[in-house]
Amino acid sequence: MNTQTTEKSAQSSTDRELPPRERILAAAHDLFYRHGIHAVSVDQIAEVASSNKMTLYRHFKSKDELVAECARECAREWESEWKANVANFPGDPLGALKSWCRGVAECMTSEERGCFMANAAVELPQVDHPARRVIEESKRAHRDAMVGLARDAGFVEPETLGDALFTTMEGARICQQSFGEGKAADRLYGMLDALINTHKRK
Repeated sequence: MNTQTTEKSAQSSTDRELPPRERILAAAHDLFYRHGIHAVSVDQIAEVASSNKMTLYRHFKSKDELVAECARECAREWESEWKANVANFPGDPLGALKSWCRGVAECMTSEERGCFMANAAVELPQVDHPARRVIEESKRAHRDAMVGLARDAGFVEPETLGDALFTTMEGARICQQSFGEGKAADRLYGMLDALINTHKRK
């Protein structure tokens, strides 16, 4: 893969004014997401970040650690969005759960290449890769958080519902890349809502 001129020119003046570490991280995340981790070189990341390899390695000891930090950024973003969603439904865990499902479905319509974390997990089968550990912990936290809301909402089998919702979301992200045209995203919320409605509550 050759670094595209449009990718470099697409950076705003604000981006170029960011500290080197933040520019490198933003460039790496975008390139990894668009082209895949293995297809992107350190040289390409440095070029798009208007930096150089020496500066990159000053902030990240290896490409693997840079990938892991991109994954950590995604995990932090997910955690922040989850907390904000729950805060919007004080005392209403069912409302929070349905709202989260709706938000995931809506987000999928704007995902060009699916989920960064899921894509990275496919590319990184090594169990000892630093990013792999971050991805597994974040995905597990996502699933557990939905189980927690299901339990708080009084569902008889919160673990089963949480697993069903999580698995459906992850599967829909893969299907969207296979089918294209947002078909999986269009149907996702209806499927998630049906799962919630068919599970018994106390």
